[in-house]
Amino acid sequence: MIEAKLIMFRANGDRRDLPLNGDRTLIGRQNDCDIRIPLTEVSRHHTELTIQDDTVQIKDLNSSNGTFVNNKRVKVGKLAPGDHVIVGPVVFTLQVNGEPTEIRPVKTKIKRRTDSAVPVVTDDSPLDAVVEDELDPISALEALASSADQTAIDPFEDEEL
Repeated sequence: MIEAKLIMFRANGDRRDLPLNGDRTLIGRQNDCDIRIPLTEVSRHHTELTIQDDTVQIKDLNSSNGTFVNNKRVKVGKLAPGDHVIVGPVVFTLQVNGEPTEIRPVKTKIKRRTDSAVPVVTDDSPLDAVVEDELDPISALEALASSADQTAIDPFEDEEL
C-alpha cells in the first residue's frame, strides 16, 4: 500500500499535511467530507480521491466549478507525485511515498471568467496568495473555518483568525 498525502500551505507559509487515509478521501464543503473546505466555490461533495493498486485516482463529483489538476480541468484521472490538485481556491500538492521530497509553496491566482473564478497555480512566485479583483480566497477560507467540534479535517481549523 502506498502512503499518499495532500500538502497545502497557508498564506502565512505554514505547511499542512493531510494524509489520504483509507481507500477513499472525499473533499467538499459538507460536514461529512474528509477534507472540508467551507467556501461557496466548493461543492458539497466536490472531489473524490481513491487509492487503488499503488495509484491515486481523482474523480470530480459533478462539481459546479470543476476540479483541476495542474491547471487542467479533469473529470477522472490518475495522479502522479507532485501534481497540483485545485479545489475551489485551495491548491494541494500530492506527495506519494515521500516523493517529491521537496514541496515548494505555491500561490493561487484567480482569474475571473464571467461569474466564476478559475484558479491558476504558479510556482515562480512568492508564497503569498495573489488574486485579481482584490479577492483573497485563503483569507476567506480562514474566516469561514468551522468550529473545533467538527470531525472532518478542515485545512485551517487550528489557525487563529
